[in-house]
Amino acid sequence: MFKIMIVEDEENIRDLLSDALEKWNFQTYATTDFNLVLTDYLEQQPHLILLDINLPVYDGFYWCQKIRDISKVPIIFISSRNTNMDMIMAMNMGGDDFVNKPFSMDILIAKINALLRRTYNYSEQASEILEHNGILLNMENSTCQIQDTTVDLSKNEYKLLYHLMKNHGKILSREKLLRKLWDDERFVDDNTLTVNINRLRKKIEQAGIKNYIETKVGQGYIVP
Repeated sequence: MFKIMIVEDEENIRDLLSDALEKWNFQTYATTDFNLVLTDYLEQQPHLILLDINLPVYDGFYWCQKIRDISKVPIIFISSRNTNMDMIMAMNMGGDDFVNKPFSMDILIAKINALLRRTYNYSEQASEILEHNGILLNMENSTCQIQDTTVDLSKNEYKLLYHLMKNHGKILSREKLLRKLWDDERFVDDNTLTVNINRLRKKIEQAGIKNYIETKVGQGYIVP
């Protein structure tokens, strides 16, 4: 699932964009503190940014340049400023496309999909992002997003969740999980797996999802 960051100070347009994008199965994040655009980008790591030019504090050109200093993330400017100079400035600052307000949502979605297609290989993306029943794992940066919460997992908790999600609907035995997590399970206390499972369950439940991992007595664990 691709994440799109919306940097737009008009609340009605921001909500309109979020609703439309989520209907197209995009994950969205909307900046509301316009002093923290770069901070939000670093924390959210979106795959694409929709960026207005007229913003409080600093304009979109400023934030585009700041983001371009550290990232090649695709950026589409959305603005009512539609002079040739504005478009040239947007491209010179590192923007990838420019959409005028008022805009057609269908055209914007088409532009977003085209830009994502050019930037990312969909088959590669599918292998880097794992999503199931409200939990999203990004294998590229080892982050875990549960609903709207970023959850800090240990290395082993992350690996456990990855294997359970990847094989959702299948029971994974304790022996198989031990082999997945440790090269030689003979030297690992069996209780270590139980401790990691319990910690993982607690973190998932605290983030708002109950009974995500089920125990099958005498068989192992399953994510339905």
